[in-house]
Amino acid sequence: MSYFAAVFARTPQGWVGTEAALAEAESVDDIADQLREAAVESYGDSVVLLVEQEDDWFAIVRLDGDDEPRAYVSAVRDDRLAGLFQPLVGDAPDGDPSGDASLLTDLGVDGEQLGELGERSLPGDALLTIAEAAGFGEEFDRLRD
Repeated sequence: MSYFAAVFARTPQGWVGTEAALAEAESVDDIADQLREAAVESYGDSVVLLVEQEDDWFAIVRLDGDDEPRAYVSAVRDDRLAGLFQPLVGDAPDGDPSGDASLLTDLGVDGEQLGELGERSLPGDALLTIAEAAGFGEEFDRLRD
């Protein structure tokens, strides 16, 4: 399974990104713990996890302060990694998007744009567009290289 995952945390100085290790995650709680660790380091501001599974699908998980994480998956798939997000996005037919499409509206990507990116772009291109709109495009590029 080839994937890319990175956590981006908003700090007073701007966004800071770091690669996320999801290979050993056994549940969505493990993912939420990684986000909470990043949130502590960023003084509790917004934390966004971007995940790309090859050229198949992407996922976004967002954590704000003490709130519960919210997620969006561009195309529900029957694989281990996608299954980790199921408790956050709910059930949907295989291949359909699922979750909270409005989770990045305040960061410059509304639900309609997110849906279009999932339908019309390769996952890596979609995540770059999202990162640029949210203000952490340079951090995303740095981690992808």
